[in-house]
Amino acid sequence: MKTRSLGQGLQVSEIGLGCMGMSFGYGDVHDVKPMTDLIHKAVGMGVTFFDTAEVYGPYINEELVGQALKPFKGKVAIATKFGFDIQNGKSVGLNSRPEQIRKVAEESLKRLQVESIDLFYQHRVDPNVPMEDVAGTVKDLIAEGKVKHFGLSEVGVEMIRRAHAVQPVMALQSEYSLFWREPEEAIMPVLEELGIGFVPFSPLGKGFLTGKIDANTTFGKNDFRTTVPRFSEENIKKNMALVELVKTFAAEKDATPAQIALAWVLAQKPWIVPIPGTTKVHRLEENLEAVHVELSTEDIRKINEAVSRIEVSGERYAPANQKMINR
Repeated sequence: MKTRSLGQGLQVSEIGLGCMGMSFGYGDVHDVKPMTDLIHKAVGMGVTFFDTAEVYGPYINEELVGQALKPFKGKVAIATKFGFDIQNGKSVGLNSRPEQIRKVAEESLKRLQVESIDLFYQHRVDPNVPMEDVAGTVKDLIAEGKVKHFGLSEVGVEMIRRAHAVQPVMALQSEYSLFWREPEEAIMPVLEELGIGFVPFSPLGKGFLTGKIDANTTFGKNDFRTTVPRFSEENIKKNMALVELVKTFAAEKDATPAQIALAWVLAQKPWIVPIPGTTKVHRLEENLEAVHVELSTEDIRKINEAVSRIEVSGERYAPANQKMINR
């Protein structure tokens, strides 16, 4: 596994591991032992970048990641996030007030069992707290040695610039894949200008680009995709044209659709590090093999040209969550 540089100094494996689904979002909570084994397998295969957040669970995903990676302290980077108000075990809204950021930092340090958080993202922009106050608080935490690097998630150009002016932003985390290319329009040029790394979550389109989902697929009651318009039966049928396209290129390259989707993301910029998530070892192995899939400039041109003719149907979040996206 090669490494890539996020921003101006965070060196990580070229593919990371999104750990959310082990505890939150995609159905039932998975047992600690197999998820710990999976994380250890990832480390053994060269992954040095792991993503979690206090709200995943809440709390239990950070605890899992912290315990699993305790033997590898100093050899891996863990990213976590602040920005939600959690009461009685549930998120009740956004909260990025300075005192809340400090509280989350202290609690995350304990759960992750580390002395300093490698990358501390604001999970969602809080409209009630100026970005300058958020960035300033993280700047103070960096000065105190409790945080190493500052990140943002799902924010637009204005907020990126405002934050970066106070404390250099090391990485932006947002959704990006063949299924969702909006960041290319305005966000990625600014990241390149400012020297900020890009960490795409859902680089496999929340599982859609693996080719394993069709109109007959049903999701469990705790799977957030049941609320996502893009995963309605009607929209899945409409969006299957994209999957069929990826399958065609996969056959040409003797690869899987997931590997083509990840290889495409990796080929866009050298400062992009996707973080596909999984709870299955064989999927982990499949995803990491994407680094060996070579897409030529002509391959990328053909894929982009073909994808541009396909219109993706359905919003990527339910209305309540869509409101939290800052653009």
